[in-house]
Amino acid sequence: MIHTEDIFTISSKREFEKLTLKVFRYQYDNNKVYQEFCNYLNKDKSNVKTILDIPFLPIQFFKSHEIISTTNPVQEIFTSSGTTGIQTSKHFVTDIALYEQSYRNGFSEFYGNIEDYCVLALLPSYLEREGSSLIYMVQDLIQSSNHPDSGFYLNNYEDLIAKLIALDQSGQNVILIGVTYALLDLIEKHTFQLKNTIIMETGGMKGKRKEMIREELHAILSHGFGVPVIHSEYGMTELLSQAYSLGNGVFECPPWMQILTRDTEDALSYVSDGKTGGINVIDLANVNSCSFIATQDLGKKYPNHSFEVLGRFDHSDIRGCNLMVL
Repeated sequence: MIHTEDIFTISSKREFEKLTLKVFRYQYDNNKVYQEFCNYLNKDKSNVKTILDIPFLPIQFFKSHEIISTTNPVQEIFTSSGTTGIQTSKHFVTDIALYEQSYRNGFSEFYGNIEDYCVLALLPSYLEREGSSLIYMVQDLIQSSNHPDSGFYLNNYEDLIAKLIALDQSGQNVILIGVTYALLDLIEKHTFQLKNTIIMETGGMKGKRKEMIREELHAILSHGFGVPVIHSEYGMTELLSQAYSLGNGVFECPPWMQILTRDTEDALSYVSDGKTGGINVIDLANVNSCSFIATQDLGKKYPNHSFEVLGRFDHSDIRGCNLMVL
């Protein structure tokens, strides 16, 4: 049995490693899909002695299987966005309070008290569909801020422009959380000079614009909003935790989350710090699903556990992990 308080009170590398191995054993015993995947790799509780021994489940499994490590009833189903005809991921959440505790503690870890901010959200592609874990989180942050001007904006750019200017000029601390293409749309309508506002992009053009490298994107956004740096959030449907970048595209994880970078030619081995590899995520808050996920993102990890996201695998294939029929 894994206790929630143990997840959110990790204070050392030793505690993280100890709990990570405990979560692995729990999920091996209670998650049939994960256990079968581990068995294909000849991994089980007897020969997984360190974090580097733990198998990471390819994220595609969330499109084809129910990834659950408990018999408790499902409370929420989060789904990924996808174009018509493309199968989307489903994350079956059996304890929504665990997700709430994770993102609330994570936000506090990096930004302090949510009540110090007015939270504005420009997330049209997420708001226009059901099942978004990002919308669930941002909705709760908006409510928790207790600020009368906090809220979502869809296509009412003129209202958002007026609100941003007024709040910033009043000295109010503001966080504008936006999907990338919508933030670009906004600064094409108005150029800002913001002094008390954090701009946080959640990534993704969602097919609305051509993709661009982070340095170019952040330079355009910094100029358009008149801010020195652009913040970023790194999360996904299949996780219950987020990493944050306070600028320059370098992300840090909360204490219950960690990144490893696997070899792109051999998914079962790892590359050294500073080298490009596939991003594996340990998310201990995801204890009732799977805490060990091999994503489709490419990145670099650094000795202090910070990391950068550099792009995605071509064709979203994770080489060396196609060992089970999806």
